[in-house]
Amino acid sequence: QVQLVESGGGLVQPGGSLRLSCAASGFTFSFFMLSWYRQAPGKEREWVANISRNGGSTTHADSVKGRFTISRDNSKNTAFLQMNSLKPEDTAVYFCHVPILDSWGQGTQVTVSS
Repeated sequence: QVQLVESGGGLVQPGGSLRLSCAASGFTFSFFMLSWYRQAPGKEREWVANISRNGGSTTHADSVKGRFTISRDNSKNTAFLQMNSLKPEDTAVYFCHVPILDSWGQGTQVTVSS
């Protein structure tokens, strides 16, 4: 059974940092590209970043480029999203996603507020 479990969200002040994790199970993690998405209240789900199977290639949305970094550790079946210089507009539920498997996690809430 394919499972993705996000963690690491929370409340942080503007300018702060968080590191999200996505723990995968039920499939061969290293075989698949992975993405992070986010959904703010009242808005559509938005793509944040992609990472290739071996982690050698990454892309980030313009809105987070230079502040967020996607990475993965295939030995631990885990992906990460390092988020720095957080802004209030980054407030959202963050999801990891394996497109080919059409699998989503349950999401983790990130709130950026003073």
